[in-house]
Amino acid sequence: MTSIRLFAGLLVTSLALVATTSAMAQATPTRLRGTISAIDDKTVTIATREGTTVKAKLNDNWGVALVAPIPASEIKAGSFVGVASMGSDTDRTALEVLVFPEAARGSNEGHYPWDLQPQSMMTNATVATVAAGGDDQTLKLDYKDKQGATGTQTIKVKPGTPIVTFLPGKKEDAKVGAKVFTGASKADDGTYSTSRLLVGKDGIAPPM
Repeated sequence: MTSIRLFAGLLVTSLALVATTSAMAQATPTRLRGTISAIDDKTVTIATREGTTVKAKLNDNWGVALVAPIPASEIKAGSFVGVASMGSDTDRTALEVLVFPEAARGSNEGHYPWDLQPQSMMTNATVATVAAGGDDQTLKLDYKDKQGATGTQTIKVKPGTPIVTFLPGKKEDAKVGAKVFTGASKADDGTYSTSRLLVGKDGIAPPM
């Protein structure tokens, strides 16, 4: 029971670090995506997808969650998911789907801009329905934003779309060569710090 509670706390903290809302732009973390090129218990160096190298201080009690692939059948009515997508509100297609563990239900709920690709959006919401059509799945997602307003998005999930979940990780999983995603805080002096690293399991790149 203790390990489950600790993992739940890690997930909530991890997701809080990578979340963003337009109303809290000043607190928006810098999302770093790339490969670990160096790490000790105090600092991680990430070779980012943009071709730069960024060092980030690892805060006290930093931790790791693994990002692991799962089959599309794990997306079910009632699941709480995070879906990065492109398109308009009348024709939106998923770039990736994260099925949250139940312990992290409700994390950063809402529909807001995301920087996976230019003009992409993130929707953290409950799956109301899953409809199959040809090779696609169509998800109807219901959410409540931080102001309490409700909303709905309909998003198509095409074959080959990355579908993942979080698993407990260890610091040893954050090793040189591992694919990583983190939301880092940027200080006034330009330095970065983070408390959680999301590491791709078995070499996958966290798709969010």
